[in-house]
Amino acid sequence: MPTAKQIIKFFDMKPLPDEGGYYVETYRCQEKIDKTMLPKRFASERSIGTTILYLLTLDTFSALHRLACDEMFHFYFGSPVTMLQLHPDSGSEVLTLGHDIFNGQHVQVSVPAGSWQGCFLNEGEFALMGTTTSPGFEFEDLELGHRKVLLTKYPEQQQLILKLTRD
Repeated sequence: MPTAKQIIKFFDMKPLPDEGGYYVETYRCQEKIDKTMLPKRFASERSIGTTILYLLTLDTFSALHRLACDEMFHFYFGSPVTMLQLHPDSGSEVLTLGHDIFNGQHVQVSVPAGSWQGCFLNEGEFALMGTTTSPGFEFEDLELGHRKVLLTKYPEQQQLILKLTRD
């Protein structure tokens, strides 16, 4: 199996600003959706869809954040990843992305628009995943979670919120 460094170099991945991990955009639909056809939460036109490759290592994590668009995670290979989702109705879920599907792991996980999400590698060297967003992702759609605010709204997830926030 390749190493994390080999994968990062092969795909020319870069650190994902603010959120963490490594990424490379692999697809951006050239067709656009006009702002007037999108929900009001979008400030400008969007591509119909985008995809990235996303890699986590033991010394990185995806900080809790939310997007204006739905996001689908695809697990490709590597070690299992724990994902925390905090939903607008104050509900939460802890999911594991990985290949052991008969023991509760998921090869695909959807994150609804407006839900807080963050994830980390459980063990091992890395996990290679992909994400697909629709409408397409723009960095202006990314909102980082603030520890104090999230702890107040989701106290039952204190341990994971502390692990997945930087402030």
